[in-house]
Amino acid sequence: MLFTKTWKHPWQRTLWEYGIITVSILILVVGIYFFKFPNNFAFGGVTGFSTIVSRLFPISAGDFTFLVNTALLVVGFLFLGRAFGIKTVYASMLMSVLLSLMERIYPMSHPLTDEPLLELVFAVFLPAVGSAVLFNIGASSGGTDILAMILKKHTSFNIGTMLFLVDAASVILAFFIFDVSTGLYSTLGLMAKSLVIDGVVENINQCKCFNIVCDDPDPICSFIIHKLQRSATIYQAQGAFTHHKKAVVMTTLSRTEALRLRNYVRTVEPSAFMMITNSSEIIGKGFLTN
Repeated sequence: MLFTKTWKHPWQRTLWEYGIITVSILILVVGIYFFKFPNNFAFGGVTGFSTIVSRLFPISAGDFTFLVNTALLVVGFLFLGRAFGIKTVYASMLMSVLLSLMERIYPMSHPLTDEPLLELVFAVFLPAVGSAVLFNIGASSGGTDILAMILKKHTSFNIGTMLFLVDAASVILAFFIFDVSTGLYSTLGLMAKSLVIDGVVENINQCKCFNIVCDDPDPICSFIIHKLQRSATIYQAQGAFTHHKKAVVMTTLSRTEALRLRNYVRTVEPSAFMMITNSSEIIGKGFLTN
């Protein structure tokens, strides 16, 4: 529901989306730079390999991320052309530039704390939140996502499997390049990353779907239309036991709106039967449109 605003002018929507992308990248960069890089957590595509490469060669993790993401953007344009989204280009370059700048503005020679498990939580959670928000508006931070887009278009490989193998390779290398504990922490991070991203995406878009069986739908529909600024669908039904005619009001609302409607129905028609279910994706006017 966070990204279902309606706008009078297209540029307002564009400005809003790029503002969201910028904030998401800032969240992602904080998680990577302050928690992932200092602890050598080697999971998560390009930034995961960056921790490995920075240990083996005289190049920082931020600079390696910048170089690889730039190269992948070029490859993306060559293979995908205009299908390669400008949002992804902006997000990828912004993340790469910010990581390189952070290394020069605030260099870190050791982790923020002496609690690696605590830092792993932030190294997983913050980038996952940033990535989930980006996915939700049709963007990504680039990196291995670009490879996935190319493979999806030009091959029949299972993309999920390919990306997992790339991530798993960096985690396995962490056992040999660093130590067993770092490898184990990286393994935990790899397993938790996709779960957190999926959970965040579902919670961002979560709506409440109502089916209200009632005798008089008019006051309920009036409340939905005039107070909640939503719409509803009415259809007729019949009780299986009593054979009484009933009306069923069907509508979909945000969590806040759902609470208001539930309380209102309890007041105006206490005998109404309400079925409320969760939905992680609603596509249509007033909700997701792409």
